[in-house]
Amino acid sequence: MRIGVLGAGQLGRMLALAGYPLGLQFRFLDPGFDAPAGQIAELVAGRYTERAALERFSLGLDAATYEFESVPVAAIESLSLVVPVFPPIEALATAQDRLFEKRLFGELGIATAPYRNVETRSDLDKAIAEIGSPAILKTRRLGYDGKGQYLIEDASDCEAAWNQLRSNAMILEGVVPFRGEYSLISARSKNGEVVHYPLVANEHKHGILRVSRMAPRTDEMLRLEAQAIDASNSVLERLQYVGVLAVEYFDAGTRIIANEMAPRVHNSGHWTIEGSVTSQFANHLRAICGMPLGSTASRGPSAMVNLIGGVPSADEILRIEGASLHLYGKEPRAGRKLGHVTVVAPDEASLNRSLEKVCALAFATSQG
Repeated sequence: MRIGVLGAGQLGRMLALAGYPLGLQFRFLDPGFDAPAGQIAELVAGRYTERAALERFSLGLDAATYEFESVPVAAIESLSLVVPVFPPIEALATAQDRLFEKRLFGELGIATAPYRNVETRSDLDKAIAEIGSPAILKTRRLGYDGKGQYLIEDASDCEAAWNQLRSNAMILEGVVPFRGEYSLISARSKNGEVVHYPLVANEHKHGILRVSRMAPRTDEMLRLEAQAIDASNSVLERLQYVGVLAVEYFDAGTRIIANEMAPRVHNSGHWTIEGSVTSQFANHLRAICGMPLGSTASRGPSAMVNLIGGVPSADEILRIEGASLHLYGKEPRAGRKLGHVTVVAPDEASLNRSLEKVCALAFATSQG
């Protein structure tokens, strides 16, 4: 089978690397000639909405997918006329708009932070009066890695927030107290088979994910994981989803609160490459190709550390017990994800020791 992928970044690159052992072939569509996936697979260089590029890209494909959620819906609609595209268009359109996303969670009875739609300056004043502060003003579209957001400490910050973001499509979200940030990676096949990976705890800095770690399998974490699985199952079923879905949750103590979802393979699931029997990338491909899904059982306590803006010595990383290095072939730039390190250990104590060493090296070279 030949799989087409819109977007040729590191996620696409890792999809191809997971698919080659399954006998799959790949073609990517991306505006850039130096995209990471283009270094290891066929690349069509062109805009996602460019008809000629889409025609060249779609020729001979058996299925198509996308590696980021900002791909234009119009491109997916056009492509789906000639080749099956997964995940479904509704999932993409919903994830692209924070208001639609919140409404979907509400429709399914999944708790979220309080929110209000904001289209005008007066809407913002009304929203902050109703929700209270602190609150976060966010653009409804295109925000990622902390971009397109402004923390409003109190009502006096509204003017500055409005002037910085200035959009007629924003959302104000109340800040809710939480004990931890987690994500659940799930996969659903064409025939409705569903698997879930263990819940992972996430650490961010400046809005960028730095570390994801399998949550310890305590009774409390298993309770939290069960709530997350119930919520994610509702989303998968409602959207008749096919592929990998990531949903980020807050632990609010007595309940989980959904933050956002990503209809694709996800940064917080990179640990599964070495840490799980079947990686998120392999299961995404199995799902969209109609293959049986693989086991999501872990091979031991696992974690992932992003390499942001700089890369430590490969030799130093590889000397650390249980560590595996993944570089994306990207030019260094402040705030850019250049690679990641996975760590798999026989027990929590061993994971702690190795993870501490990896983080020390990664953070010492980090920029942004």
